[in-house]
Amino acid sequence: MKYMMFVITDSQPDTETDESDVDLWVDPLDASGKRIIGEVLQPPSESRVVRVRDGKRYVTDGPFTETTEVICGFDILEVEDLDEAVEIASRHPMARNGQLELRPFMVWE
Repeated sequence: MKYMMFVITDSQPDTETDESDVDLWVDPLDASGKRIIGEVLQPPSESRVVRVRDGKRYVTDGPFTETTEVICGFDILEVEDLDEAVEIASRHPMARNGQLELRPFMVWE
């Protein structure tokens, strides 16, 4: 199963900022093929929101919502099941400093 794992900042982390080397999390997952890709994103101030209404295109500066939590990166995982995805996510440094949202890819019939 494929999961999108959103890496989200948190205004109330569990501990002080963890400076753990994320490569200690990334490298074994890349080597095992469980992590397909992952990237850090630019801050919301660099985003653009695009919508079309009545045939007219509207582009506005992001972010699209007012919040203290921000999606700051993502990883795509390919694992056996949700339990394995949760176990992998719980080892990510941002599990202590932020939060991780796991969302399965849609399976099309």
